[in-house]
Amino acid sequence: MGNCMETEGVVPLNNITFDPKMINHSIDLYFFPGSPPSRATLMLVKALGVKHNVKTLNLLAGEQMNPEFIKINPMHTVPTINDNGFILWDSHVIMKYLVDQYGKDDSLHPKDAKKGAIVNHRLFFSATVLFPRLQDYCSPVLFGNQQPDSSKAEKFEEALVFLDGFLKNQPWVAGQQLTIADFSIVAIIATAEAVMFNIAKYSNLSEWYHKVKNAMSNYGYEDVNQAGADAFGAMFKNKLK
Repeated sequence: MGNCMETEGVVPLNNITFDPKMINHSIDLYFFPGSPPSRATLMLVKALGVKHNVKTLNLLAGEQMNPEFIKINPMHTVPTINDNGFILWDSHVIMKYLVDQYGKDDSLHPKDAKKGAIVNHRLFFSATVLFPRLQDYCSPVLFGNQQPDSSKAEKFEEALVFLDGFLKNQPWVAGQQLTIADFSIVAIIATAEAVMFNIAKYSNLSEWYHKVKNAMSNYGYEDVNQAGADAFGAMFKNKLK
């Protein structure tokens, strides 16, 4: 699988395939379609060309609490990977591992200290600001029989303002090239749009959003990310009065 030529230029994905000695090697990915971190990880796996088995867990039915899964991940979170006995969870850590282990170069997470620090900054922003604020807005509606809280919506909108600022005068969230930070963040933004946040009103973010959809079109954007976000959005909207 070679570099993907998109309508907006060459996208510097790694697109690695396994060494012939590893032709029968594959990783298990424990996944839930409604989970943005799960979707981000699966798209990256596809982008890298890593052979994989998707093991879907229905979190709504409590399948993450099955004893078999608890043995693998006592925190019972998705995504989780099993790479020939090497178990890892947390999407940000998984994505960094996959690039280090299977990427043909470091373009998706640069080894350069400064460039790599910016990628890490965006990943921490995703993990500690953007996603938690979206969860804080959505979870009471989905699981607490509550209606949307405008103050929580405002907190998430504030995070979108920050993100829009990151994208000023640069094409990708961590600089001049696509990185794992884009995978992480686009899954959250697609989910936010599905629960009716207006992404289009943020000019830099909206431009990036359009571009990243095209860039990831060959890596499951529609059938992995958009489908999962749409399903999440439908559940959310069904709870509205």
